[in-house]
Amino acid sequence: MITLTSDFGLKDPYVAEMKAAILTINSKATIIDITHEVEKFKIRQAAFVLASAVPYFPEDTVHLAVVDPGVGTQRRAIIVKAKKTLFVGPDNGILVLAAQNQGIERVHELSNPKFMLSTISNTFHGRDVFAPAAAYLDEGVRPEEFGLEVKDFVNPEFVKIKKTKSSMIGEILHIDGFGNIITNIKEKDITGLNGQPVTIEFSKTSLKLPLAKTYGEAKPKEALALTGSHGFIEIALNQGNAAKKYHAKVGEKIKVAAY
Repeated sequence: MITLTSDFGLKDPYVAEMKAAILTINSKATIIDITHEVEKFKIRQAAFVLASAVPYFPEDTVHLAVVDPGVGTQRRAIIVKAKKTLFVGPDNGILVLAAQNQGIERVHELSNPKFMLSTISNTFHGRDVFAPAAAYLDEGVRPEEFGLEVKDFVNPEFVKIKKTKSSMIGEILHIDGFGNIITNIKEKDITGLNGQPVTIEFSKTSLKLPLAKTYGEAKPKEALALTGSHGFIEIALNQGNAAKKYHAKVGEKIKVAAY
């Protein structure tokens, strides 16, 4: 199985061309679209979407993700071997959040022309480089056959959090369609808080909130913090838009501490 995530949209032929490249090499491939509606050039958003979806796919799925503002430059193309699955895409951080959640075993540069199309466009590596690689990986070609192992792959700031004895400092990773403010802090990072109320600080906002299990534990339009369905801590308004109320922006630093 091969999944596709991109910012290509569905208006243009780009997604179809990637699928055609895959199926020409591997006609038996099962291709699943995660999304092609990532905002243009928003690597952080694509990383969140990919990390959210990946745990629900079978082991050995190949995940191809392309949000690639650096296409045609010196940025590398890579394959990430995680414990349960494989990832293909540009070395710009898009793959790391999802792969790190599973446990990264090794990373290889995608440089062997044997596993690319014969003619490579400077502007469409999704079709000419990444799609063929995904097709060959799905057929069982080993990551090490694609190129040398890479140790200095891009590890973006949005996967990192700073821990102290009583707090975690991360950032706002995503704002969903409901206006929920989703952080890059995971449920396991706050186990020491033992469900007690928390203080959350970001931008010019400071909130003291209950650490709830579900949105309905708060009154309508009342704020709360909880672990969302993908394992990240989020700030929400029950039946309201937290991001709009608190003027939250993706990429802002956010601190979560015991109250």
